[in-house]
Amino acid sequence: MEAEQIEIKTLVISLAAMVCIEVATRVVISKDLYNQMIILGVTRLLEIILLMLIVLIWGRGLSSIGLARFTMVSGLKKGLIWSAGFGMVAFFAFVVLFAVGINGLTVIQAHLPGKPSEIILFFVIGGMVGPIAEEIFFRGILYGFLRRWGVVVALVLSTLIFVLTHPINHGVPVNQVVGGVVFAVAYEVEGSLMAPITIHALGNMAIFTLSWIS
Repeated sequence: MEAEQIEIKTLVISLAAMVCIEVATRVVISKDLYNQMIILGVTRLLEIILLMLIVLIWGRGLSSIGLARFTMVSGLKKGLIWSAGFGMVAFFAFVVLFAVGINGLTVIQAHLPGKPSEIILFFVIGGMVGPIAEEIFFRGILYGFLRRWGVVVALVLSTLIFVLTHPINHGVPVNQVVGGVVFAVAYEVEGSLMAPITIHALGNMAIFTLSWIS
């Protein structure tokens, strides 16, 4: 993909918007007045809208974050192919882990809500809305800005920041580390943000489903 697509002005404004929204969300959630999943869903939708507006107004347009209209369908198709390949690799990895006496499901286990209605919201928000917001910021904007210093620097730093912005309970956050690398590589290779968005969304849905079943 082309380097220096994202200017520092776009990055700073986007970062400021994300911080303000996240802080406001934490304050609202702490009041315990509304359903947390609904608040989180509204937050992610607001982030998507604001980030796209920022790129349109102060950036170089949606094409600069891999969302050019003519790449949407092809990016989606490539994302499905990547997801299928990644799923096969993950399946064989689980088989190897089980063979040596390790339950691989404990590595990717997600903490699901207790109520059925909240589980549905969790799948919709965490499996579809969340990945779109995260990919626009972490890959489209952050990786796009860091790309001026090369693929390795952009991949390592964007993945590190991606990991640190997620809760780390114990051990190595395998999901975030592997995901951050795969999403960045897919974006670099395909040049369309729809590729990592698709992989991210399907990956989250798979993790949630396996956690729910187990």
